[in-house]
Amino acid sequence: MIHTLDDLLATGTDEPVVLQASEAGAVARRLADRLGLAIYPQSLVSIGGALLGLASDQGRRALLMLLRQGVEPHGPVGFEGEIYSHALDGAQISVWHGPCSGTNAAALRRTLPYLRPQRLGLATSVGCGDRLGLATPGHIRAVRGTGLRPILAQQSMRENARTGRTPQQVVDDATWGVFQEGWTAGYGADADHLKLPEHIDWCLAAGYTFFTIDPGDHVNNAADGVTRSRLIEIVSRLPWADLETTPTDLEGRYSGRTFDTAAGIKLYFDGEKVARAVGKYGAAIAHTTAMYRHLAGRTSDFELEISVDETESVTTPEEHFFLASELRRLGVRWVSLAPRYVGRFEKGVDYLGDLEAFTRSFAQHVAIAQDVGPYKLSLHSGSDKFSIYPIAARLAGGLVHLKTAGTSYLEALRVIAALEPELFRAVLALSLAHYETDRATYHVSAQASRVPAPDLVSDTGLAVYLAGFDARQVLHVTFGRVLNTYGEAIKAALVRHEESHYSALESHFRRHLAPFADTG
Repeated sequence: MIHTLDDLLATGTDEPVVLQASEAGAVARRLADRLGLAIYPQSLVSIGGALLGLASDQGRRALLMLLRQGVEPHGPVGFEGEIYSHALDGAQISVWHGPCSGTNAAALRRTLPYLRPQRLGLATSVGCGDRLGLATPGHIRAVRGTGLRPILAQQSMRENARTGRTPQQVVDDATWGVFQEGWTAGYGADADHLKLPEHIDWCLAAGYTFFTIDPGDHVNNAADGVTRSRLIEIVSRLPWADLETTPTDLEGRYSGRTFDTAAGIKLYFDGEKVARAVGKYGAAIAHTTAMYRHLAGRTSDFELEISVDETESVTTPEEHFFLASELRRLGVRWVSLAPRYVGRFEKGVDYLGDLEAFTRSFAQHVAIAQDVGPYKLSLHSGSDKFSIYPIAARLAGGLVHLKTAGTSYLEALRVIAALEPELFRAVLALSLAHYETDRATYHVSAQASRVPAPDLVSDTGLAVYLAGFDARQVLHVTFGRVLNTYGEAIKAALVRHEESHYSALESHFRRHLAPFADTG
């Protein structure tokens, strides 16, 4: 056991040493007493003759570095801030104090390897979207001990536009949360729902490791039900040069053939099934391939997810097999894929559909993912789908990725409703006023008319809005407008009540993760 700060600063190894809990607590208390700053104990780490940690300075987080007087650190470099001398434990110590800025987040990632986003491979994983940039500590507390691998920086371009954040800010916010909690087990960063090559470039520059390609705009949902003559026209207009095949060759690969999976599921293609599969997904396959090659041409340090979940028509087992087989033929490699499952995956509420039908369909998708892959099946809009988690966990055998986003925002509002009711009422009023406009880009079925009238609900009863189907969706889809209006007030409130915020997130996410933890 190291007893003095001077001892800690004498350990000059270039490898970071995160302080054990009991020692970290004692050091944090000594620093708080002498410096007048609240210290997050789990953040404390010794490296290169310096002690790094995260402090709370009058409600604002600050980066601290302690050094022996006159000693230059040979580990941490590139930080910005102010330095002053202070007597601690009988020795003169140089105390460096800096902001939680992008510059310092980048310097921390260079200094402490565990703060850099990593590839997670085929391990059971969970994506934790954070629209406020404050949820990572709560997410980490939920993941600890589950064996699951977290993606802690996750944001789509649509979400970035609505929250006013950049891809780099999303990664930086996750960095500070990981540092605060002393999480050294690794995490991923998901550039979600990418549609354009330039979006890949922006996210690659920000340090993302996981790239979700969304070719949904290129999926032709009409191919499911159009006439034969119209289907022939759709197929004839596909980008065959980009698909690097011909209609004749494609039909020869599939038509009249039965494909057997190891799980005993048989997939039969006749000519019409082939035509409808390529008519529906052909352009999406070409777009995904182009996006993958753009990414692979810039780095080899990445993982790919393919998402066709935000489409009108269900992905049949045959279409899944066709989509995956054709992408494999074109050299695309991925770790997870999100088909459009049966039933409805609406935002912020449980699964809507026949659970027996979902079970049968999901088992078929699992068989295909194991045969063509293996790769994980991804559950997009996966927040709050509690009825299907045990099914997916049991059938996928660990090859599953749960993607959540808006549920963390709703948990933040739960805390606001309990502790800052006036602010919550303002948020609710704005959401109700603009729900009909803001719902346009989401698959939701809530009706604002079914939300309890605010003037009939007491301050102590505001939690009802975080429990009801309609209210949850109304609050969920209007997040961009709310954050543009009340974002700073919401963030300030959550900082004031940060432990309540983290506790709410931990409890909520533990419920999400429990079925999957058994397979992790």
